[in-house]
Amino acid sequence: MNWILKMAWRDSRGSRRRLLLFVAAMVLGVAALVAINAFGENLRRAVDEEARTLLGADLSFEADLPFPPEVEALADSLGGRQARRVSFSSMAYFPRLNTARLATVRAHEGAYPFYGTVETDPPGAAHTYREGRQALVDRNLMQQLGLAVGDSVRVGRVTYRIAGQLLRTPRESEVAMLFSPRIYIPLAGIDTTLLGRGSRAEYEIYFRFDDGRDVEALGDDLRPRLRRADIGVDTVGEVQADWDEGLTNLYRFLSLVGFMALLLGSVGVASAVHVYVRQRIETVAVLRCFGARAWRTFGVYLVQALAMGLIGAVTGCLLGLAVQGLLPRVLAGFLPVAVPFSVSWSALALGLGVGTGVTVLFALLPLLGVRNVSPLRALRSAYEPERPGRRDPLRWVVFGLLACGITGFAVAQAPNTLTGVGYAAALALVFGLLAGVARLIIVLVRRYFPSSWPYVWRQGLANLYRPNNQTLLLMLALGFGTFLIMTLFLTQQTLVRQIELAGGEGRPNLVFFDIQPDQVDGLTALLQQKRLPVLDAVPIVTMRIHAVGGRTLDELRADSTARVTWAHRREYRSTYRDALTDSETLVAGEFIGEVPPGETVVPVSVEEDIAGDLGVALGDTVVFDVQGVQVPTRIASIRQVEWRRMQTNFFFVFPRGVLEKAPQFFVVLTRTPDEASSAAAQTAVVQDFPNVSAIDLSLILDVFDAIFGRIAFVLRFMALFSILTGLIVLAAAVLVSRFQRVEETVLLKTLGASRRQVFRIMAVEYLFLGLFATLTGLVLALGGGWALAFFVFETPFVAPPAALAVALLVVTGLTLAVGLLNSRGIYDRSALEVLRAET
Repeated sequence: MNWILKMAWRDSRGSRRRLLLFVAAMVLGVAALVAINAFGENLRRAVDEEARTLLGADLSFEADLPFPPEVEALADSLGGRQARRVSFSSMAYFPRLNTARLATVRAHEGAYPFYGTVETDPPGAAHTYREGRQALVDRNLMQQLGLAVGDSVRVGRVTYRIAGQLLRTPRESEVAMLFSPRIYIPLAGIDTTLLGRGSRAEYEIYFRFDDGRDVEALGDDLRPRLRRADIGVDTVGEVQADWDEGLTNLYRFLSLVGFMALLLGSVGVASAVHVYVRQRIETVAVLRCFGARAWRTFGVYLVQALAMGLIGAVTGCLLGLAVQGLLPRVLAGFLPVAVPFSVSWSALALGLGVGTGVTVLFALLPLLGVRNVSPLRALRSAYEPERPGRRDPLRWVVFGLLACGITGFAVAQAPNTLTGVGYAAALALVFGLLAGVARLIIVLVRRYFPSSWPYVWRQGLANLYRPNNQTLLLMLALGFGTFLIMTLFLTQQTLVRQIELAGGEGRPNLVFFDIQPDQVDGLTALLQQKRLPVLDAVPIVTMRIHAVGGRTLDELRADSTARVTWAHRREYRSTYRDALTDSETLVAGEFIGEVPPGETVVPVSVEEDIAGDLGVALGDTVVFDVQGVQVPTRIASIRQVEWRRMQTNFFFVFPRGVLEKAPQFFVVLTRTPDEASSAAAQTAVVQDFPNVSAIDLSLILDVFDAIFGRIAFVLRFMALFSILTGLIVLAAAVLVSRFQRVEETVLLKTLGASRRQVFRIMAVEYLFLGLFATLTGLVLALGGGWALAFFVFETPFVAPPAALAVALLVVTGLTLAVGLLNSRGIYDRSALEVLRAET
């Protein structure tokens, strides 16, 4: 071992700079792993410590309807300190600006939150807004509209003075508030017409107990009793578990993205070791002549690879600690709590172990060839050593270790085993396709070489299959980076395009809802005054399922073998009409649009997915509780619904002649030509009909862009590790093969090639390398983007040709620039170098 260590040190002289450059590629991957896993551990600890803050209380009741008297009596019997909150969506009207905006209103009574604080500007507004008619308004909304503290906001028929900006609240991250801006008002004095029949609201009671009782046991005891009344119970432990699960999945996913950078760097190390070993073949042969055994010479280069892995892992761990401090800022909008910095020794151990292990495993593949170098190589330069073939058992052992290691890590980081195995398989598929395309290019260029091309183009193209070519390495590095970034971009464009199509020409882009029957004519007339078309006025009746297939929900809940899902428990908002809409397709049965009054069993149409959740088929019976009246129905047809359309879609559609006299409200759809007309219409409606709310498609698109933009920023931040790794691998590949280029360039120079010709030959080579790698990455990105659109988002795939062309030009140009910059100075080497090397 002493001899091996000394030889490894001495043999590395003159090559350390090249090897350290490849170590830099490993550093980024290890840094990503360490930073993300350390951040995840700190985040989980912060969530555990701030669990009460996330709930804001020890216990909470939640319901979609006002609490019945028996639940109110139960709450009183529990004692403790109590607070109440009612949350609902409503149009908020700002008189100074004469504009209205849909917001989530939270009306409070009591000192909620009991744990944690509501952060406001000014700070005292978190308490003073409960005094009189004052409100807190989300900071983003105030900035968008140019509002100031002291302005007023009207919710319903009640006007409130804006006491402060709402900065941060318990249980809600910044991204969550982008979906719908929050407005806090006191519960006392609220306009009760906003909570009338047909309005959707959430009622909550929060408890704080200072007597040391076991709240988790109390929650377990209350849940079965309250579930029958469709009332949810939350405790600190349950909220903590929910956040832990969601955030753990987040940082585990980001860790898998960072692992890509590590694998990419490992591919670069394998390529570097491959070229390095080929340069050392004569040295190995000389050692064999002096009696060194094959395994001892193999050990020399294995120690060097191990040293590379250790140096890269240690450096990556140190860099990862620095990156760890940036992650809370990058992910700030998604986090419910502040994440303090602390060193995670388990994350450092993971980085050291995975970084070193992956480096050594990838380096083993080219190192195995050292065992087959014969001493004759030192005596006869034309002697070709035996190469390790496919039958070499150690090569298959190394491949197996690599597969098991990558799959094991993916499974450990994924939410479940199946996802981890799928991730590893997808990764293997991408790398396999890139490597296969690289091999195919080498074969095709060699076989169908364009001999009629000009000399410079022929020489540059031939470099793709010459000895020590960079085709495979650069295809992996550049192709994978292109695939990663463009898949994300195409997915974003696909989702944005679907929202734009939802409000396409002639389709509604503004929806008014919570309209009472006696308000329909007045609102319709108002829209006509604004010269806006009324595209549809849809009645909606709220109801719940009482029984399915002859068994009530209570009977189903009591049967442990029965499957009771959210579809059984939810409140349904159904409509009645005599025809299908253009967003519906009949897949089974017959759609019945009208029945005579007094029909005993009503034929209804059900959406296909909800039918599967309920476990019903054609001819099955469902009894609905329509606000106290039981209505028996049978499934007469099953529909497929295009939910992306900006119009009213329903799980259940009743025929005419059944629900006309039931308590109901209406939704009116219109189309506005521009944002100004939309804002004017919303303002006019909210002034005359304060209980009516509106959804503007342009605002939905803006919110979606903002949210997806933040998600994309996080993913691009992680993808940056892979891109930088690819660039380092690219630069290192050029430097590692520099010795070969010096020999070729000097030979060309000796034969009379000019500096310009040599430069153009290298430019042609890197042009083809960048072009082929980028094209392959783009093709894989198109496949990945289509798969996500089809299987995950279930939406048509969108691929903007201009964006693909820009990516092709940018990555190819970057490859060309880096290749030429790292090759500068080669032409200036003396021709004597070649002559001395040959003699």
